[in-house]
Amino acid sequence: MARHRSHSIEFKRQVAQEFIAGETLHGLAKRHDVSRNLIRIWVRKYEEGAFDDDAQAADLIQEYEARIAALEGLVGKQALELEFLKGALKSAPRPRSGATSVITGPLASPSPKDAG
Repeated sequence: MARHRSHSIEFKRQVAQEFIAGETLHGLAKRHDVSRNLIRIWVRKYEEGAFDDDAQAADLIQEYEARIAALEGLVGKQALELEFLKGALKSAPRPRSGATSVITGPLASPSPKDAG
């Protein structure tokens, strides 16, 4: 099954420049583990100016959008966990043995010495 990887504009530009500088398709493909046809596509796009600063900015925006989506998913998951825990806390049985304090904990029962 084929792998689908995403390469940065800078990487594509670098590979295209190496090819234009005289590297062979076979050597580049083997060294960078990409297909020769993909390198041909990158060289054509490089020559058309598709890897200029605007394209690099668009690539950066795409990376940021993916990161934002991942963080939004994490926030949503945590919100669901909070709601679940709040519900569990409401339905949890309360201790029946006397008053408790958040600061001091359960009140101490009188010792047998104090009773007599």
